[in-house]
Amino acid sequence: MGENVIKDIDETKILEKYDAESRTKKIDHGFWRYAILILSVGLAGYHLYTAYFGPLDALRHRSLHTSVIAALVFILYPAFFRRKKDKVTVADMFWFTAALSTGAYMFLDFQGIAERMSVYMPNKMDLFFGIVMIVVVIEGGRRVAGNALTILALVFLGYAFFGQYAPEILRHSGKDVEDIVTYMFLSTEGIFGIAISVSASYIILFILFGAFLNASGMGKFFTDISMGLAGHTSGGPAKVSVISSGLLGSINGSALANVVTTGAFTIPLMKRVGYKPEFGGAVEATASVGGQILPPVMGATAFIMAETLGMPYNQIALAAILPALLYYLGIIFIVHFRAKKLGLEGMKKEELPNVRETLKKGGHLLIPIVVLIGLLVAGKTPLYAAFYAIVLAVVVSWFKKETRMGPKEIIMAMEEGIRSALGVAMSCAIVGIIVGVSTLTGLGPKLTQSILVLGQGEVVLTLFLTMVACIIMGMGLPSIPTYIITATMAGPALLKLGIDPFLTHMFVFYFGILANVTPPVALAAFAGAGIAGANPNKTGFEAVRLALSGFIIPYIFVFSPALLMQDVSGPLEVIHVATTAVLGILALSAALERYFITDMNVPITVLCFIGALTLIIPGIVTDIIGLVILAVVVLLQWSKKTKFPVKADVSVKIEV
Repeated sequence: MGENVIKDIDETKILEKYDAESRTKKIDHGFWRYAILILSVGLAGYHLYTAYFGPLDALRHRSLHTSVIAALVFILYPAFFRRKKDKVTVADMFWFTAALSTGAYMFLDFQGIAERMSVYMPNKMDLFFGIVMIVVVIEGGRRVAGNALTILALVFLGYAFFGQYAPEILRHSGKDVEDIVTYMFLSTEGIFGIAISVSASYIILFILFGAFLNASGMGKFFTDISMGLAGHTSGGPAKVSVISSGLLGSINGSALANVVTTGAFTIPLMKRVGYKPEFGGAVEATASVGGQILPPVMGATAFIMAETLGMPYNQIALAAILPALLYYLGIIFIVHFRAKKLGLEGMKKEELPNVRETLKKGGHLLIPIVVLIGLLVAGKTPLYAAFYAIVLAVVVSWFKKETRMGPKEIIMAMEEGIRSALGVAMSCAIVGIIVGVSTLTGLGPKLTQSILVLGQGEVVLTLFLTMVACIIMGMGLPSIPTYIITATMAGPALLKLGIDPFLTHMFVFYFGILANVTPPVALAAFAGAGIAGANPNKTGFEAVRLALSGFIIPYIFVFSPALLMQDVSGPLEVIHVATTAVLGILALSAALERYFITDMNVPITVLCFIGALTLIIPGIVTDIIGLVILAVVVLLQWSKKTKFPVKADVSVKIEV
């Protein structure tokens, strides 16, 4: 088998290569170190305070959040990564001052701004600071979120100014500076719209919650539990990767960070037991990306979806459980079949953590997560649930000496939480520009009409075109801006066809997320390839294969909403849809690997694939056909495995 463990993996360099959010300066002393600490802890404290006592008015609350976040970005992120220097330059100080000045202006003249906006008559200072804020958001977004989102925002601003020269289907009269700046800076529809609103309330608190859990040792606990449960099984390290990445990803907002942190440990283990590098990198990428669709946090996108649709968060989280579990089952089935096909063994039990001992040492760390989920299911607001979960995370850490958080650990967790939120918050701010331009110019309805014309009113064709549009729009973007952009630009086309709003938003959300594992810009897969020492494109295509169930599941719940527990006649309908979907994904995974009970020849593979499709397609008739086909495949496979005489006859008949 050979020793395939990668030695001395430089996780930081790999993460920085693919993830702009990780390209921070290392400032560990001097004035700016204290400035970072004070601003971070101060902002975290402010958000914890407002979570309990309630926020300020919308504009001041959101502008304070945005301006402080942007100021931290200009201290921590270099203007150009390739010329990165671990110091704050004069230019950084200029941008830092500009960012804070916009928030200060909103506070110092808020009454005057409110009076002027009541008659829609901004003065020159309003316009000046509005321009400053727009430029700050674009530059801050470029530094922390990368070029893709920034270029998109600039294209949209250009469209706002010069829309009269656009093709006829997208044409509008064109907007002047006053119109654009007023809409972006002085209203709650542009930069300070719904995206930054959710960032400044729910997202920041859940990222802080994750930071407190991490400070108490939750990451190691998840990994140890996963190793103890699955490490000894056939191809165990790959299953450990799926389980641990799913658990961490469900409370972590960054798929790329998840790939690197867990992948640095799991990918070398996968290579050691005999998986190819491309496969190992792809497993970690698909599992980490899946964390963005797995409750309770869903990469924080669930909160924006709840705000946009006016639905209770707990209803969205509950609906998302079955599809997310199906996605992970699809990966685990392929991983298992690949291990059996190659004859791969698990790790020795003496090399693995003991589950019982791990639970004794760190099981108390699960209490805050259980309480969080319980509060959300009970109908409490996400703000209420997150605040008390954070407090509880500190309290339960004192149950055991090795997990205990003192004042220093608490302060460091607050700083780390704010640092982790910088990329998400700036992405939300820059997405505010994109969505604001779309609303101001009426671009959304124009794009909707274009998709409908191409789709010719056919639901399946329109779904397919929407899927392609979402994958393209999601390439290179974090999950939250991906969801907002796809829901704004592509979602309305499905609404026009009469598809339920929640189903529509979940559909575009899934495909926006899957852009992270879809070549040519499959950033999560490329990060996994970097750790595995594998070919990036081959890893990307392997990741698409592993995530194929994720490409099918959205079509299932559009045509069978029971999978999302919508419009159901009762529990039996949900059980029926879920069971046939699981069997369909099982058959699909077997067909992809050409292995079920034993190796499959081409005719059996085709038969198994047909059975998978008929089980996946909703309907009693298709389900019965699928079950019969799957039973035949099992019989043929079993006969081949046990070398019954019937094997030769059946094989001949099928091949004829």
